[in-house]
Amino acid sequence: MQDKNVVEVNYHQTGKSTNTNELGMREMQARVYQHRKSKYILVKAPPASGKSRALMFVALDKLANQGVKKVIVAVPERSIGRSFKNTDLVKFGFYEDWQVDPQYDLTLNGGQESKVQKLLDFLKDPSGRILVCTHATLRFAYQKVADDHAFDNVMVAIDEFHHVSSNDSSVLGDALRNIMHNSSAHVLAMTGSYFRGDSEPILSPEDEQMFDKVTYTYYEQLDGYQYLKSFGIDYKFYQGRYTDALDEALDTSKKTIIHIPSVNSSESTKDKYDEVDRIFDTIGDINYQDEQTGIYFIRDKHTGKLLKVADLVNEDGREKVGEYLRQLSGPDDLDIIVALNMAKEGFDWPWAEQALTIGYRHSLTEIVQIIGRVTRDSSNKNHAQFTNMIEQPDAKDGDVEYAVNQILKAITASLLMEQVLAPEIHLKRRQHKDERPTGDTDILIKGLKEPSTKRVQSIIENDLPDLKAAILQDSSVKQGIAANVSAEVMNKELIPKVVMTCYPDLNNDEIDQVSQYALADTVIRHAKVETTQDSNGNTDQFLRMADKFINVDQLDINLIESINPFQRAYDVMSQNIDSDTLRIIERSIDAKKYEFTDEELVQLYKNAKRFVAEHGKRPDKNSNNEEEVRMAYALAKLADLRARRNQENE
Repeated sequence: MQDKNVVEVNYHQTGKSTNTNELGMREMQARVYQHRKSKYILVKAPPASGKSRALMFVALDKLANQGVKKVIVAVPERSIGRSFKNTDLVKFGFYEDWQVDPQYDLTLNGGQESKVQKLLDFLKDPSGRILVCTHATLRFAYQKVADDHAFDNVMVAIDEFHHVSSNDSSVLGDALRNIMHNSSAHVLAMTGSYFRGDSEPILSPEDEQMFDKVTYTYYEQLDGYQYLKSFGIDYKFYQGRYTDALDEALDTSKKTIIHIPSVNSSESTKDKYDEVDRIFDTIGDINYQDEQTGIYFIRDKHTGKLLKVADLVNEDGREKVGEYLRQLSGPDDLDIIVALNMAKEGFDWPWAEQALTIGYRHSLTEIVQIIGRVTRDSSNKNHAQFTNMIEQPDAKDGDVEYAVNQILKAITASLLMEQVLAPEIHLKRRQHKDERPTGDTDILIKGLKEPSTKRVQSIIENDLPDLKAAILQDSSVKQGIAANVSAEVMNKELIPKVVMTCYPDLNNDEIDQVSQYALADTVIRHAKVETTQDSNGNTDQFLRMADKFINVDQLDINLIESINPFQRAYDVMSQNIDSDTLRIIERSIDAKKYEFTDEELVQLYKNAKRFVAEHGKRPDKNSNNEEEVRMAYALAKLADLRARRNQENE
């Protein structure tokens, strides 16, 4: 286990999430099944929680009891179709098994054109009940359907729903929208991502409100495991080539997936095959490669153990390596996987303990998927680890801003994951001093505004993960973190501005309410809980928030609003980046704060010289005097221009 993680979450190993009820359903599946009569269901649940089987239970009930005649299951890629193969359900307590007619399993080998025709035939086949296909097949088939009524009395189930977009250019998103509005189809959508999409929302707000939402949190899933006890997120910063720094980040005693950077990224050496060779050298000496499976046997240079390593980067022989991975039956079958774009979504290696990812991933959904590879419950591990190797900027580098921006994206993504991995909380306004929470997850806050409309209530209950993702991806917020702006600027200016952009239909009071809940939820989830006991045995719970230590019973919204919710992101960055680089970042951000004409810069420079002569100090950007503030930012602009000119002349 890592000595110190940016994020560390501990779990109770209750076994709840893997136990089954009298119908053979796990906790998450039973929760989805309770909503089986809903016409539109949206399921958010982490990898390994059993979403595919949850779909089977609901689909079979709709076929048997709700007048639905056919079920179409769409998956993003053929390999994920395995999750929907024939499944015994009766022997575990359900009333019917899941059976797919082989002619309607369109994730097997075959051409796209014939599969599209097969789906069209299925819609007209009175005996056809269940079909499994890819998103692409459904998309192409929809374009050939003359009338949306072809989907009447059909249940359309879309797995990995985050691949769909409400954007007009998204054919699948457009198809779903038309099927919902122009036919009697039922829709079940499932996603392992807790974010609506990294740039485009999956559904329009109006369509999303038509769905009955079922959320099963990462915390519920991991807390209910039998073996996994803790999960950590850490960062390793390096300069130069990542392959030279890999030895410090890679723990070869752990079952590990190494994801190398995209060849288009700054972290890549542009030769992915050479990178794999260097990774192999970091592990040890190649003993031999098994010709039948393509697996490498490498002698660990630290322990002398013979490790089994899979190379999914090299296209040559990748098919037989993939086949070997599909046949894995225990922890001794494999030790390390090296991959580029594979071994992420839908990939199942339950024994994996550590994900080592080089370079920032631009999609939060991709980070969730990578983390999902190591958070399976397995008897060979009690800790799961996600480690991100990030390039550290050099103060002499002209791209220092870009590098720091990448670091901030990575760190803020981990803070978002901490939100997802933490126990559920429900914020409520404290009505009077002696009031006590009514539920285990309730947190009372004095002065917290009550949601004034159903719209605000719905956003608070359903959208906070998406909203917090939008806040942390906003360029002004990221600049604010890098510049270590005050809590007041972050909480009263930057966060409400993002809320306003995400929800343009809200009035000012509603924006304030949503901003307040987003802030309070973020601050409290990042807080460390500590318990104290007095001499009489009475216990009190305290939250350590930033530099404050607060009794849970004395939480006040004014106190929360005095805390910058993203202080930790700045702290992690400042601990790993030297002071010269931090100064360059701050100066660069300050230089963009005001727009000055050349004449204004000349005049403000003269004024600043006079100010220094009179006061014996430089103008302060945090001053209450507006003219002093303008002088401070003018000096920052001039310093930035001078530095850029010097770089160009070097």
